Amino acid sequence: MTATRSAWHIPRYGRPDVLTPVTLPLAEPGPSEVLIRIDASAVTRADGMMRKGEPLFARPFLGLRRPRNGLSGTGLSGEVIAIGDKVSRFAPGDMVFGEAGMRLGANASHICLDEDGVLMLKPDSLSHEDAAVLCDGVLTSWHYLCNLGRVRSGDRVLILGGAGSLGSAAVQIAADMGAEVTATSSAHNADLVASLGATCVIDYATKEALLRGAGYDVIFDTVGVTSFSAAKPALAEAGRYLCPVLTLRRLPAVLLSSLIGRKRAMFAAVGLEKQHRLRAMLAEIIILIDQGRLAPVMDRIYPLADLKEAHAYVETGHKRGNVVVV
Repeated sequence: MTATRSAWHIPRYGRPDVLTPVTLPLAEPGPSEVLIRIDASAVTRADGMMRKGEPLFARPFLGLRRPRNGLSGTGLSGEVIAIGDKVSRFAPGDMVFGEAGMRLGANASHICLDEDGVLMLKPDSLSHEDAAVLCDGVLTSWHYLCNLGRVRSGDRVLILGGAGSLGSAAVQIAADMGAEVTATSSAHNADLVASLGATCVIDYATKEALLRGAGYDVIFDTVGVTSFSAAKPALAEAGRYLCPVLTLRRLPAVLLSSLIGRKRAMFAAVGLEKQHRLRAMLAEIIILIDQGRLAPVMDRIYPLADLKEAHAYVETGHKRGNVVVV
């Protein structure tokens, strides 16, 4: 009997109910691949955007009328159960975490990944659930704050959306770097965000965060709720506005601000970084986690069979930290 694996297929762009469970042949790993039995995988806002085919200008890459790669999920953690004959970094029995990248298919029971991709040994101190989300909010926030925004001790940093996957990681990372952190959240999540290291938490429903003359060295808009033109008056003279949500309206600001003035709007596609650089960043993140200076925030854990419900919950925009399926 042919071995099989379970996965989730996206036959067309749309709401969470387009997600379809499928049974596929269990592939043998190629010469440089490892076969992983997945114990946990992330469900992220980016996964939902790819399911919907958003933003529209990305469809030449994602697929014009339906997803080019119709499988769901990127971040994962699990156990290596077989390896190709040229694999040297991993062995059967290794616990690993990483991301599938544009191969997708992490919301599944098994997956084959190249050993030289974004794949790392999982620390014993980290659960599969926590490890599965590191390549989403934690890695993105690390790259934006450390490499793009170049946050330094004493900087004044504003995190817009401090309770989400990116925001909950960003507050911790910026505070650990010695920044003075202000973050926005709902009143319901204010205590959580403060516990992560924010010295000031602003209820976005009742108070404006982008005050003229506020003098923030970095504004990290984790959810794309504002624009460079709206954030600019609240920036310091050489302040940086960072936003991982690229839209056609934001692109001109990124280009023009690099040529005119000292204030900058900045964007980076983390997934397009060279894979060895992403592994190096994850190695630094693991050090922080092992030292107790950073911890992923977990909201909900769903069975893999309930992936539609997990997507629907993420789409509400009210999750605290991360969501995974197991």
